[in-house]
Amino acid sequence: MTSSEALKRSEKAQNLKVFHLTDSPWYYVESEEGKICYKVSFVSETEYFCNCADFAKGFKNDESFKCKHVLAVMSSVTEGNSENIHYLERWKPKLDESFIKKIDDKDFVLYAGLLDVAHQKNLISVDVELIQFPSDENKQTAICKATVKTFDGKTFSDIGDSNPQNCNSKVTRHLIRMASTRAKARAFRDMDNIGLTALEELGDLNEVIGNKPHAHAPVDNVKAFVKPVKKTVPVIAAEPVPVIVKDAPVAAEASICADTKTKKTKAAKPGNGNGNGETKQGKIHLMSEAQKSALYNLSRRRGISSIDIESRLKKD
Repeated sequence: MTSSEALKRSEKAQNLKVFHLTDSPWYYVESEEGKICYKVSFVSETEYFCNCADFAKGFKNDESFKCKHVLAVMSSVTEGNSENIHYLERWKPKLDESFIKKIDDKDFVLYAGLLDVAHQKNLISVDVELIQFPSDENKQTAICKATVKTFDGKTFSDIGDSNPQNCNSKVTRHLIRMASTRAKARAFRDMDNIGLTALEELGDLNEVIGNKPHAHAPVDNVKAFVKPVKKTVPVIAAEPVPVIVKDAPVAAEASICADTKTKKTKAAKPGNGNGNGETKQGKIHLMSEAQKSALYNLSRRRGISSIDIESRLKKD
């Protein structure tokens, strides 16, 4: 390396920014464009290393070769212009505490939390296979197998079962779906490296808190809604009340009509309804109001309207 090249490289090194890793011999030198950093190990003026291509090429021919990044570290150390940096922890998938439920001093994880961590680990596929269909022969037991795969090619699988004995009464009609959820939850637990039991795997809270009631145990306060039944009162159709008229036989209609057709009578004075009204040619009883009502009732039963009766009487 000529003196002019060394001078030019030294001038460029003055403008490079240097970061120092605390309690470590490693330095990071920012490139001229400010896009990347080169890793430099500087122990002494005779022991140094840089991972740039210029150093690898020059050091191969000359062991005293110093690239601009090494020169930047040397000048920064002597001038005290280095900046300390710290290691940052790599981001790791983490289970959110909101997905952890404590029951009787025991922690359980929700299926939603297992699924969330699985997506953080780049979940790419979930396959569920129904191994056993619930029937009377197997005591209505459904068994499913779940297989999950991650982006890096890792595969995890497990099975889950459900029947009316290990499920809550509210989900006994969904045994296949419950078996599928349990199988996926167990596979996700292996994938996420979570040892907590999933809450969906429990058939009943008595498995956790025992048969005795506990002060902190959740209470199932869901009550079945009973639809109120409207009481209907049967409507009984009122039957027509027969009108009983004294001294008014059924044949009175025919006799009255016959008398009015054959006899010409003079206008009689209206009586009191007891037969006191008389004419000179004979004793004719006039109809009382009760008799008139009875006559109209008889006519309606025979399909004769009251208007038709009045017109017939006026005509005669």
